[in-house]
Amino acid sequence: MKSASRPPVIPQGHLPVVSPEQMDADKLRFPEVNDLMGRLHFSTSDGRIWLDDQRMLLVHAKALGMLRRDMIELLGLDVARGFMTRMGYYAGVADAQLARKVRPKTSIRDMFVVGPQMHCLEGIGISEAVRIECDVERGIHYGEFIWTSPVEDEEHIRHFSIGTEPACWMQIGYASGFSSEFMGRQVLYREVECQSMGHPVCRIVGKLVEEWGSEAAEDLRYMMPETLQMGVPPNVGRPACAIGQPAAEQAPTDTPVGMSPSFNSVMHLVRRVAPTQATVLFLGESGVGKEVFSRTLHRLSARADKPFVAVNCAAIPEQLIESELFGVERGAYTGALQSRLGRFERADGGTLFLDEIGTLSASAQGKLLRALQEGEIERLGDSQTRKVDVRVIAATNVDLRDEVKAGRFREDLFFRLNVFPVRITPLRERREDIPLLMTHFLSKFNLRHGRHLTGFTQRAVDAMLSYDWPGNIREMENVIERGVILAPEGGAIDAPHLFTSGERFTEQRFTINKDGKLVAMDPSVFVTELTQDREVERVSRRVSNLLLDDHDDCDKVSLDEIETLLLKRAIERAQGNVAAAARLLGITRPQMVYRLKSRGIINEGE
Repeated sequence: MKSASRPPVIPQGHLPVVSPEQMDADKLRFPEVNDLMGRLHFSTSDGRIWLDDQRMLLVHAKALGMLRRDMIELLGLDVARGFMTRMGYYAGVADAQLARKVRPKTSIRDMFVVGPQMHCLEGIGISEAVRIECDVERGIHYGEFIWTSPVEDEEHIRHFSIGTEPACWMQIGYASGFSSEFMGRQVLYREVECQSMGHPVCRIVGKLVEEWGSEAAEDLRYMMPETLQMGVPPNVGRPACAIGQPAAEQAPTDTPVGMSPSFNSVMHLVRRVAPTQATVLFLGESGVGKEVFSRTLHRLSARADKPFVAVNCAAIPEQLIESELFGVERGAYTGALQSRLGRFERADGGTLFLDEIGTLSASAQGKLLRALQEGEIERLGDSQTRKVDVRVIAATNVDLRDEVKAGRFREDLFFRLNVFPVRITPLRERREDIPLLMTHFLSKFNLRHGRHLTGFTQRAVDAMLSYDWPGNIREMENVIERGVILAPEGGAIDAPHLFTSGERFTEQRFTINKDGKLVAMDPSVFVTELTQDREVERVSRRVSNLLLDDHDDCDKVSLDEIETLLLKRAIERAQGNVAAAARLLGITRPQMVYRLKSRGIINEGE
């Protein structure tokens, strides 16, 4: 097994000094796990395991260990660690979302320890809290945990001897993903003791990524490999609220930020095409960051030291677009007192980015086609052609194939541009990136506006994670800048500081449809639920009267009535899916069918 960097042993000076009394006080018992276990269901009728609305999978630990071994031997230690770390990260994000649903009205601490408890229920190992400090509003996070019986160490030691590096890669990713989603800020956990290194237990320490300083870069590389290959991420090595740093020391603000699978997929394509001379077409909704990815592609190319010229085709009047792109010769029209270079000539040797290319006029499309085919342009009012060496990157938020069919876009130009298409997914489909973007933009606007905001309130984090972001990353950037301006100095950004222009959002609810698929619930179902809740309240009140020996009302309720109501509610919540309704009530599907038929809720033939 090859050796990588030295293990991340943390010097004592980097750990907060904690008194024995404080340490004992921090070793509070976790709340009971009944609320979590009650959401775990095994469905033998359709071969599914459900944790709330998430499908789960039982995997043999030995199979996981064999996979780890094969990945290490075939792909190398770094690649294997990266895959396992990101797998854990995504699992942590999913469990953090579950934590908010299971314990919405408990303390922050009880809500946060859903993560360690889920580690136990999912068979990863036992997690004991040594110290937890979690204040979302003040932007404070410190976690220290001890792991025993970790499955990764057991399988790692089975195939490799005791080494010098920690091996709980998936668990570290889980802790970092859970905490980042929970805090709405980028949190990094590092393993400072590991059984694979000969220690009696595994010990992890987690803090906000900016508090780790330069130490974070090595570990973050396995969670955000594409970003780290381009350099240190924007927030590593400098405080989130730093003010007055020299501009030369500040990281570029136009670097893509993210770690979701779709983000990494786009970055993989960008890195593959960057060294070539191929024309690239970025596709995606407005605001997803097409220009940011284009600038990144330029920086990674052999043209990085040459100009990058960006043109928003939609922002230039139709009668001026040709002169802007190809230049003007003196006397070409009234007022053209001197010759002027176009964007193609300004970008000579470098990269020309054409945003909103679908808005070009027919005449401009023809000239652009010639420039791409022949590598030469002709200024407006000139009869001479000029050779240019320009790599074109185009972007659009419309379907160019539909535009071709409608006769608004040249088919030959489309095929010339569509050499290497890269589709960027909208932000609502890569919510794992939201905490990283929140951290990035908070740091950026604290610095720009001279503010010292500590972070986001829990209400703001929930709102950011549940909002649909129709304007994508551009909208998020504007919303966070608004929050930085409105929030009180030295405080945290709250939801009212962010959503002040009439943005509407509701918590997204999901259910299992009749085909067994996870789908968003129809908003009209919520209205039905309100009506049903009145019936539940009425029956609940009568049950309470019965338990309290209130004889005035106890003869008006029956066990059969209560069970019938529960059956109806379960079927309605599951949108008619009997198996899903049975899981909600903790009974088998045959038992559910029998009860439904006996009460006439479904017909005998169904």
